[in-house]
Formats: sequence, C-alpha cells, structure tokens
Amino acid sequence: MNRPIGIPRLPAPLLSALFVVLWSAGFIGSKLGTAQAPFDTVLLWRSLLLTALLSPWLVAAQRGHSARDLGRQVVVGLLSQGVYLVTVYWAIGLGVSTGTTALIDGVQPLVVAALAGPLLGATLVARQVVGLAIGLLGVVVVTGADLASPATTAPWWGYLLPPLGMAALVAATFLQRRATRRTPPLQALAVHSAATAALALLLAGAHGHVVPPATSAFWLALAWMVVLATLGGYGLYWVLLEQRGVTQVNSLLFLVPPVTTVWGAAWFGEPLGPVTVLGLALALLAVRLARGNAPDEPAPREGSESHDHRERTPQRCPG
Repeated sequence: MNRPIGIPRLPAPLLSALFVVLWSAGFIGSKLGTAQAPFDTVLLWRSLLLTALLSPWLVAAQRGHSARDLGRQVVVGLLSQGVYLVTVYWAIGLGVSTGTTALIDGVQPLVVAALAGPLLGATLVARQVVGLAIGLLGVVVVTGADLASPATTAPWWGYLLPPLGMAALVAATFLQRRATRRTPPLQALAVHSAATAALALLLAGAHGHVVPPATSAFWLALAWMVVLATLGGYGLYWVLLEQRGVTQVNSLLFLVPPVTTVWGAAWFGEPLGPVTVLGLALALLAVRLARGNAPDEPAPREGSESHDHRERTPQRCPG
C-alpha cells in the first residue's frame, strides 16, 4: 500500500497519536456542522464534497468492477456511511454528547467479535463474552451520566440513534467480509460516498434542507470533516495497517472515545464527571479482555497479495 499524499514520515508512536486525534475529529466535526445546519444538510454537502474529490476513483470503480460488485459496495456504503452518519449527525445535533456517541460506536468491534462465532464459524472464548458484557455496561454507565447531566438537552430517544448506527456498521462489516473480490480502498470510499450523497439528497429534499447556510462556519466544519476526519483519519488507518497490523490499529480505535470525551468537554462543555470516567474505564477494560494477549499479525511484505481485504476494511468512515 503506497503512503497517501501528505502523510508525513513520523515516528510510529506520534503517528498513532495523530491517528486517534484525527479519528476523534469526526465526532467533533459533527458537532461543529450540526450547530450550523440540520443534520441532513451537513450529510448532503459533506458527501458531495467528498464524492467530488474522489471522482477519479469513482470512475475507476465503475470501469473495473461488475454490476454485482458495485451493488455490494453501494449497500455497504449505505450502511457504513449513510445510515451510520445519519444516526451520528442526528444524535449529536439533538444534543447527545460526542463522547457518548463515540463510545457506543466503539463497542461495535466487540459486537462483531461476539457474532463472528454463529455467523462466520469463528471461535468465541469466554473472555470475549465477558468483555462484551463489560463494554455494554460501560456504555450504559456513560449514557446514564449523560442523560442525568443538567447540561443535557437531548431527548431520551436521541440516545437510541447511535446503537442503530452501530447495528448498521455490524451489518456492513459482515457483508463486506463475505465479498469475494477486493475493492481498492479509495475506490470503495468513492462508491460509499456517492451512495451516501444520494441518500442524503433524498432526506434533505424531503425536509427542504438542500440549500446550505451562507456562513463560513458551515464550510469550515465541512472542510474539517472531509480533510481531517475522513481523508486524514482514513489515510492514516491504511498507513498504520501496513506498519502495525489490524489488531493493533483496532486497539487504537478504542482510544477514540476517551479522547473525544475530553475534547468535547473542553470545547463544548459536555459532561465529564466521575461516572463518565468510570464508564470509559469499563470500556477500555472490555477491550483488553476481548483482545486478550493474542499477538498481532506480522506486517506484510511489499508486493505481497496474501492479505484478506475483507478483514482489512475499516468498519466505519470517520466524519
């Protein structure tokens, strides 16, 4: 995998820290964007901008894949970007804290691990079940603290939206893992963005939210989401994947909720009390239990074609 343009050659620990910050930036960008416009307006113009930037790869995807392969990627994109981002933007726009949303999103790999046994025939050990239970308890603790906070303005049903988005990610993950043909990452992202733009156009058109606000803050928020969160976070995902392997990179993703929680508390005054810290600690413990002490896979040799792309596809697209 070639290094994406603009990714500097930094020491591995610094690159890992930068990745966590950029991935967290997707949730912060959602807050910035939905403060300026309805969630469907934000989703529409974010997806249009990203599709325009990736248009060469969208053309390449249409030329190099069968209708069936493209159809699968469209469905994966509608689930992993369309439904997922609708729930994230809508929930954050309603007032659900960025940290709570990131934490619910972060439980998704644990759910995938729990379902891998019955759906993919993988072995599920006892510590993974315990890890999933502790992770879900952490989500309940943080969500309860968020709901009980005097600063919370979100309705109770707004907290049901992130779990729906997580369910869409789970479905997209299993659908992608059953794919028999590899789709290059940027081509897949282009197809996913175009499919999401079509969905967002239907939503925004139905609510009369197509026209963007004439404010610089709105466009700065979109630039934040596209450049920092999606292109930056997504690009670094693939760089670190080649350097460190999928297990260690997924472990870095579990650092996103605490970073997002601190960031949201500092910028937006979102709740960050002892109960929230306890919930985040439970989530990190769940990750440790679910992962265990299994060694990571070795980094691939240059030119090797032995990797299974189905295990390498990011479960979500940040921002």
